[in-house]
Amino acid sequence: MIKAGQIDKGTALLIKGQPFVCIEREFVNPGKGSAFVRLKLKSPATGQVLQETMKSQDNAEDIEVEDVDYQYMYKDNENYVLMSNVTFEQAEVPISTFPDYQYLMREGDTYRCSIWNDQILAIMLPAKMVYTIAECEEAVKGDTVQGTTKNAVTDCGLQIKVPIFIKKGEKVRVNTETKEYLERVNS
Repeated sequence: MIKAGQIDKGTALLIKGQPFVCIEREFVNPGKGSAFVRLKLKSPATGQVLQETMKSQDNAEDIEVEDVDYQYMYKDNENYVLMSNVTFEQAEVPISTFPDYQYLMREGDTYRCSIWNDQILAIMLPAKMVYTIAECEEAVKGDTVQGTTKNAVTDCGLQIKVPIFIKKGEKVRVNTETKEYLERVNS
């Protein structure tokens, strides 16, 4: 058991017999009354999202997960296909569980995954990843206002805003949580 006040983003909980992963957490300490947490939980199996509000001293049933490295092989129409680096067994994760990851994960890269009962509950991406710009708009000559951006698409298909000096083929570092450009990377 875990106190609701100790639940963090990424914590796995068992609710009504189903595993859920905390994707958002807000701690509220009102002037009157006891503190509470607002949780947004997502089921990796079904994609169902729950909103829960719990007093910070209430107990919740947490589950023990194992973190294992998986190599991202490919995606088909419905699933990401990953292979365990330990057992070499393949696992399928519905794209609907992590829809944005199809633009962030690169085939052949290894990612840490949280496993419970042979089911992948979470895929942990690094906070920052390097991508190659596959296509981008041409900069408008004379448009030198500081902070000017243009649209670009990475090699994985992620659409981002980049400064006007970035060209096709250059490498850029992107924040995987906000999906925002951070800096140009010199190779």
